[in-house]
Amino acid sequence: MSGKGGGEGSAAMPSPLNPPHEWKFSQVFGERTAGEEVQEADIISAIEFDKSGDHLATGDRGGRVVLFERSDVKETMQYGSRRDLEKLDYTICRHPEFRYKTEFQSHEPEFDYLKSLEIEEKINKIRWCQTANGALFLLSTNDKTIKFWKVQEKKVKRLSEMNVDPPHTARNDRITSSTISSPKASLTNGGYSDRPHNLSNDFKFPPGGFPSLRLPMVACQGTSLASRCRRIYTHAHDYHINSISNNSDGETFISADDLRINLWNLEISSQSFNIVDVKPANMEDLTEVITSSEFHPSQCNTLAYSSSKGSIRLIDLRQSALCDNHSKLFEEHETPGSRSFFTEIIASISDIKFSKDGRHILSRDYMTLKLWDINMNSGPVASFQVHEYLRPKLCDLYENDSIFDKFECCLSGDGARVATGSYSNLFRVFGSFGSNEATTLEASKNPMRKQVATPAKPMRSLTRSIRRAAEIPRVDANGNSHNLSSKLLHLAWHPSENSIACAAANSLYMYYA
Repeated sequence: MSGKGGGEGSAAMPSPLNPPHEWKFSQVFGERTAGEEVQEADIISAIEFDKSGDHLATGDRGGRVVLFERSDVKETMQYGSRRDLEKLDYTICRHPEFRYKTEFQSHEPEFDYLKSLEIEEKINKIRWCQTANGALFLLSTNDKTIKFWKVQEKKVKRLSEMNVDPPHTARNDRITSSTISSPKASLTNGGYSDRPHNLSNDFKFPPGGFPSLRLPMVACQGTSLASRCRRIYTHAHDYHINSISNNSDGETFISADDLRINLWNLEISSQSFNIVDVKPANMEDLTEVITSSEFHPSQCNTLAYSSSKGSIRLIDLRQSALCDNHSKLFEEHETPGSRSFFTEIIASISDIKFSKDGRHILSRDYMTLKLWDINMNSGPVASFQVHEYLRPKLCDLYENDSIFDKFECCLSGDGARVATGSYSNLFRVFGSFGSNEATTLEASKNPMRKQVATPAKPMRSLTRSIRRAAEIPRVDANGNSHNLSSKLLHLAWHPSENSIACAAANSLYMYYA
């Protein structure tokens, strides 16, 4: 089965079996006020739901990780058991709502003195690990270093009932002053007398002791969240880490850079195993690099990685220790006569995701979103046009480096829909498997509003016009405006519900359908 998603401004009718969703605004965290300047360190660079969908993590360019927890689940629990819910005459329709949980500084800026290279603190990827004993575990990485974090609630304990009652303080002070002194009499030059210390002759312990004298008691006064870095995985990548992925076995994970993929054990940070190496003997022969990698959601021996040439390779870890040979190759052949200078640049895959059942792989390149069936390597089963309207402007996009922007993609839990980001803080939702659904949404409190084309104001200076070219809202043939400076690169789909979280600069927007 193959299908083509609608492009910009398409008016295709949705499939009657799978009607389009009406997306509504749910929440926003870190909303900007009009005219507020965004700090570079506050821009969100990673978003990830955990497998249960009850927690959400974001990372930013300042090296911070912020955790959110679902708040509507506890409210639903007040209705009692599942049997009590079934007895109700109405259904409780709630969309996922989240609240701030905690945050911690994951990475700090570093400097590699051997290579004279500055290492940014920016969080590239976040991946959740299996929970244990009520604690949350997650992996976060910057360009060089991966860290394994544990977040757990701890009881805050303080001393209470300190010593004596206030009315008896004066009497006990007199007792203390008369009974407590140096055990040895001090002499000059630091010497001590060997004579034993004698208590006051008139002092006697009462038969019942001192009722006002009590031992300090330890009492629990609430809980607090503590974040602790359990392990640091470093010195394994010569190039910038572009992706990490957990294995379904719960014990291992992979990290990938431009030329290598390494396999780690969560409990061992001192060594890793190189399982994929595409570095040629002569670097002049290098033709493609690794852009993303992902473990199969249920098969611990299978993983996929994408390349800058637009291909996806499926490898089986059981075949050999170094998986130089892939078990399956997925790529779309070029149309004869369509090759140009930008062909390989726009074909580079920026992100891949497995579907929840592991049957399909979703890939995103600069122009399109493609859905692949792992049992069919003849071509994608569906292709969705995202940036086709920008094809006439590839020269301008190349000059201002926008053509190298890396957009992420995501799938719904049932695999019926896919989503990816675009410019002007827009993101697009497509219906898969034969559906013609194609919805364009804006990361704002009114996601369904139509984009109004704003004509560019005339510039007096030619130099100023060139410098701000990427910031001017462009208008395509369909009247849609696009601002290249405001891009929605990161988004994630809730694993079990129709809810999407996306990042627009430093703001986290959430929508539901």
